[in-house]
Amino acid sequence: MGEAAFGALFKVGDGATSEAFTALAEVVSIGGPSLSQEVVDVTHMSSTAGYREFKASVRDGGEVTLDVNFLPAATDHIALLQTDFEAGTVRNFEVVWTDTASTNWQFAGIVTGWNPNHPLDGKAECSITVKVTGQPTWSP
Repeated sequence: MGEAAFGALFKVGDGATSEAFTALAEVVSIGGPSLSQEVVDVTHMSSTAGYREFKASVRDGGEVTLDVNFLPAATDHIALLQTDFEAGTVRNFEVVWTDTASTNWQFAGIVTGWNPNHPLDGKAECSITVKVTGQPTWSP
């Protein structure tokens, strides 16, 4: 009963008051967001059976990684994401899955990685990393 990944979208917000999201062109793969939970050690001299005890601390929204067919003249590849990388812009993003409910994950993020690659015997591609800032929102 799995879902095919083909057709998933990575969308970029325009920052307007009534924000519109546009799908990034030619996405090949989307990874993440990779959420994590930090813990703090609260072990004390009377901890049960001498085992360490932990409590949940701050959470991290992680990162979203993208691989795209690199289109140097595409507005969304250069003018938006690469410019955002240079400026450290915080922008809203959305990942839309392929299930019948179009489940999505919206988050604010900062482009922290921008890695174009032009192999001699392959296609022009680019790996992009977006660091999630704040709490992502899951909408089924």
